[in-house]
Amino acid sequence: MDIANHTKINKRIKRGINFFLALVIFLSIPFFVSADSLGEKTNFFIASPYDAQSRDNIGATLQAKNSKLYFYIDDNWWDKFGTAQEQEIKAALSSLSSAFEEEIYPVLTSTFGSEWNPGIDKDSRITVLIHPMPEEVGGYVRTEDEYPEIQAPCSNTREMLYLNVDYITESLAKSLLAHEFMHLITFNQKERRYEIEEEIWLNEARSEYAPTLMGYDNVFQESNLENRVQIFLANPNDSITEWKNKKADYGALNLFIQYLVDHYGKEILSDSLHCPETGIKSINYALEKNGHNIEFSQVFWDWVLTAFINDCALGENYCYLNENLKDFHIVPSLNFLPFTGKSSLTIEDSVKDWSGRWYKIMGGKGDLKLEFDGADESEFKTSYFVCDLFGNCFLKSLILDQNQDASIIFSDFNNKYAFLTIVISSQNKIAKFSESEPAHSFILKATTIQEDETIKNLLLQIAALKQEIARLQAQIQIILEKKVSCKKFENNLYYGLNNDEVRNLQEFFKKQGSDIYPEAIVSGWFGPLTQSAVIRFQEKYSNEILEPLGMSRGTGFVGSSTRAKINQLLAK
Repeated sequence: MDIANHTKINKRIKRGINFFLALVIFLSIPFFVSADSLGEKTNFFIASPYDAQSRDNIGATLQAKNSKLYFYIDDNWWDKFGTAQEQEIKAALSSLSSAFEEEIYPVLTSTFGSEWNPGIDKDSRITVLIHPMPEEVGGYVRTEDEYPEIQAPCSNTREMLYLNVDYITESLAKSLLAHEFMHLITFNQKERRYEIEEEIWLNEARSEYAPTLMGYDNVFQESNLENRVQIFLANPNDSITEWKNKKADYGALNLFIQYLVDHYGKEILSDSLHCPETGIKSINYALEKNGHNIEFSQVFWDWVLTAFINDCALGENYCYLNENLKDFHIVPSLNFLPFTGKSSLTIEDSVKDWSGRWYKIMGGKGDLKLEFDGADESEFKTSYFVCDLFGNCFLKSLILDQNQDASIIFSDFNNKYAFLTIVISSQNKIAKFSESEPAHSFILKATTIQEDETIKNLLLQIAALKQEIARLQAQIQIILEKKVSCKKFENNLYYGLNNDEVRNLQEFFKKQGSDIYPEAIVSGWFGPLTQSAVIRFQEKYSNEILEPLGMSRGTGFVGSSTRAKINQLLAK
């Protein structure tokens, strides 16, 4: 069953009047709160994009209630049924009512905190409005219902959520109710408490995990989790942070959140809710608070690898712990190289932030050269996963240079390895995500090469390594020379000299601070600036350098007494 289980309409209420004035007016209105009665009829505003008939308001009747909920049903839909169908629906509402009162409400509020209660309507009950919606929508929440009409003219001024009539008599209804109720909790705990709006993807993530937390996904068949797995397998490349409110968004996000909670606990979702940060920053806060020495970026990358590997034997971070997901694997994009002759494969693609790409390469003859060329301004993560013909597998990072490029050669590929899988992700933007984020382009190239080409490539790599070694050795030598030369000054230094010992003297004065050597120039030439630095130094320590010689002013000449003081300071 294809269900894009819910859409939250997260409108920013345009406050055209002064908020304080609006609040004063609102609070001055007397409230006479009384419980709604069974059979009571009320008109409600609804979200027209999520109504099967694109209506923006409907009439509905209260068909059931308990201490926590009012169940209103669209009159136009309800009036079509006979007595038998009405009884079936009311039985379903009774079951759903009990589940909310005895299971959903106590578990979610004890884990995440409560909704706004008694809320804007001063009634502790939550209104559930059931009306026909498009098939892919399970339910939604309108945050404007939490504001007075003077601020939001289309507000129903109730704590309220909306469910699709199509699923009320199905077992999935409990998952939908838990999901939408979690949005009301998020509104109260994040937006009302901290006066900040949660990133949409993380708001959805907590609601996506609610059915699993309730145990409603334990029976996998026809569960919300099964639906999300099917969605993800059909479109695994979706970004979890770019929120278009499509089915694919829910699939990828749910599978990531399952992994996050599997390995780091539901406290990450709870603690990230109860802090003044949003999105990725709040997850990092929660990870640190719970003693995990890891950040969101690495958790996400481990999940991207897990989506393909899912094998604890290859590392505790590369598998799901949820029993229903232990056999879960995505199928990478498959690419074949001919088994005869020289061949080449080029993949030009792009990836959005916080999504993954997986490419499997098989076949080829001889050595295989793999090259990755990413957009220079982007930041990619890449790894390769290789299994030999005996089933032995290993995972390694493909290290990118500053231009986001890398290459590696697999010798005798077709005779040694069964396949090679390249995993790619992008992690650039970390906040303020929208429904349309930029993609980061890359080129992946796999080429089989002849023996002479292999040798040539290896020689080039060796030459490059030799150059790098020579460069590092030169740097080390310079550092060693500086350390040796700075141990002790043994020669007189004076105006006009140009050598390494003068350079070391300038380095020494530079470290003494701007009151000695404000220019901080290290050139090796003993000029007027260096001479002035010597004078300042001599006069700073005049009691040790000048006074024993019967002098009161610095000379700018580095003689025995000046060297002695410098060497004394160096020895500390």
